Amino acid sequence: MEKNGPTSSTQDPSVPPCSRGSSSGLRYGSLVNSVSSLAPKAAEASAVSPKQAYVATAVLCYINLLNYMERYTIAGVLSDIQKFFSISDSTAGLLQTVFICSFLLLAPLFGYLGDRYNRKYIMIGGLSVWLLTAAGSSFVTQSQFWLLVLLRALVGVGEASYSTVAPTIIGDLFSGGQRSIMICVFYIFIPVGSGLGYITGAGSASLTGDWHWALRITPIMGAVGLILLVFLCPNPPRGAAETQGGGVAVQSTYMEDVKYLLKNKSYVWSSLGVTALAFLTGALAFWLPTFLFRAHVTQGLREPCNGDACNTTDSYIFGAVTVATGVLGGALGTSLSRRFVDKFPHADPLICAAGMLGSVPCLFVIIFVASSSIPATYVFIFFGELLLSLNWAVLADILLYVVVPTRRATAEALQITVGHLFGDAGSPYLLGVISDAIRSSNPGTHDWNFQSLKYSLILCPFVGILGGMFFLITTRYITEDRKAVERLVEGETTRLCLSEGPRGESDSLSCKIPQKGRERVQILLR
Repeated sequence: MEKNGPTSSTQDPSVPPCSRGSSSGLRYGSLVNSVSSLAPKAAEASAVSPKQAYVATAVLCYINLLNYMERYTIAGVLSDIQKFFSISDSTAGLLQTVFICSFLLLAPLFGYLGDRYNRKYIMIGGLSVWLLTAAGSSFVTQSQFWLLVLLRALVGVGEASYSTVAPTIIGDLFSGGQRSIMICVFYIFIPVGSGLGYITGAGSASLTGDWHWALRITPIMGAVGLILLVFLCPNPPRGAAETQGGGVAVQSTYMEDVKYLLKNKSYVWSSLGVTALAFLTGALAFWLPTFLFRAHVTQGLREPCNGDACNTTDSYIFGAVTVATGVLGGALGTSLSRRFVDKFPHADPLICAAGMLGSVPCLFVIIFVASSSIPATYVFIFFGELLLSLNWAVLADILLYVVVPTRRATAEALQITVGHLFGDAGSPYLLGVISDAIRSSNPGTHDWNFQSLKYSLILCPFVGILGGMFFLITTRYITEDRKAVERLVEGETTRLCLSEGPRGESDSLSCKIPQKGRERVQILLR
């Protein structure tokens, strides 16, 4: 974005001086000139040391763990919340919907800021808001359900700032195989945090006899994470890992960034796959513990919620399964990617498609077997979640290597916005509405409470099929788009291609980039 006058004090100090694009938008030449002018000599490189990079990644992973723990503590005590406030399934689903809506609406703002200003300061500010609002939601009384809804919406502000920025910092600390491993570790904490959210939520409510304490654990742990972030997390130059610490910086407007991303077919189709995955996992994560509890009641294995608190055993078990499948699935997905991507450049979206499509039979079994065999249901929950967990780290890696460094935060933000808007922002509420509509035909029976939720969950397998198809389409474009980005960030190679020698003559090594590759790069950046 063009700025007149002196640079604001809030401008990211890690961003090196950059060339200005023409008024018609960012062009290939302007980006390459910027890259070549930024390529540092060995003595001038300012890369973060390996030790600092690993410590920073550990801090970011810890905060990511807390983000997802906080997000699903409510699901771990959902039956208690419904009883406390006397709310229906659709109203209960609204708690997750308002959180996701604020999260997705603010993600583009933080994406824009994350590509232009100090990312560390952005995360510190956002996490401070998250800590205050998450802690505040734990003091809501029975007559203030509206306040709980409002505070859940404000929690999304803090998470939007972190989720859009943190992966791009890891992308600038590591490259190649190391980046894949670190991204895998970071994204493993999505299902691990989600699983621990159920466990800590249910455990806190059980130990204290008050579900409000379920919402106080993560803010306490988050205060420690905020301190660690302030002192141990750097703000590396964008593209530092690809340019040996120098970084890449290009000035462009937000609309130019969006146009670039919309022309990046790998990004578009994989983002649609992410949307289907978010719809599916959001619905399952929010409703499966309650679904399993109602299945127990229907079979006469457990008493309904008639006392002061509901039985939270299913939240414990489901949380433990989610943690285990998250670790195993994330590691397996990254291992498959590293093993096959060199031989098959389109292996990553194929892995994602296999995970989505493979989970579909498991989901059908979960839905229709729960009424007769709880152990068999948990077996298929394990395999279904394992297959879905193959995707998280692989998808993050795809985004980082098909999008240029200076637009990755914007890419993360738009993917979050679209994925949550059409995914898990509405899926818990939608399934709750369907469940309420079905139950209204025969209200007042515990069996029909289970059956209504069961029939609403049938929507999930069909969304899984749709997501698998999106990832299969991504395989058509990913090889070319990845190569285009690799050519752009090879600063020294592009410098040899386009710069002049010391006497004004063309460099004798000029063009290592083939004509076809240049044309593809120009198409992506117009």
